[in-house]
Amino acid sequence: MKVEIRDSSGTEIQRRKIKEILKAILKDLGLSGCEVSIVLTDNPGMKELNRKYRRINKPTDVLSFPMESPPALPFKKGAAPRDIMLGDIVISTEKAREQAKEYGAGFYEEMTRLLIHGVLHLIGYDHVKGGSRAKRMKEKEEGLLKAVRVGLEGGTRISHSLRLGIQEGNDK
Repeated sequence: MKVEIRDSSGTEIQRRKIKEILKAILKDLGLSGCEVSIVLTDNPGMKELNRKYRRINKPTDVLSFPMESPPALPFKKGAAPRDIMLGDIVISTEKAREQAKEYGAGFYEEMTRLLIHGVLHLIGYDHVKGGSRAKRMKEKEEGLLKAVRVGLEGGTRISHSLRLGIQEGNDK
């Protein structure tokens, strides 16, 4: 599994923590052999992307850009081919911090939520039009958030400091 992170947000981010969270998400989805690129930006950078690609002139928290449109996924759990580039996920770390504070969550917990949301869009989930598709995506997000928390807290391959970072919502 390959995870590439580009950070133009200007904030201090633990890249290793972001990679571990994303790897846990992909593993739980049965997509361990797939690749994802993460771009971390600030609100002005996200506003520019949101305006360009969605014609919405304000920042958002997360945007996803699948390599295939529509995505050729989802695969059955464990059946995903190896070495497939799923696409890019762009996250405003500034917006993530604002939302974490608003929701009473830690920064990395909010980043986990945004990474889950972004990955689900990469593999074909959608909520924009509402209805049953939105409900299905929300249920999948909630299930993944619980599974990833358990996996990160109980996983033997993930460092103690990383588990504490997710569990306690540390900002470093």
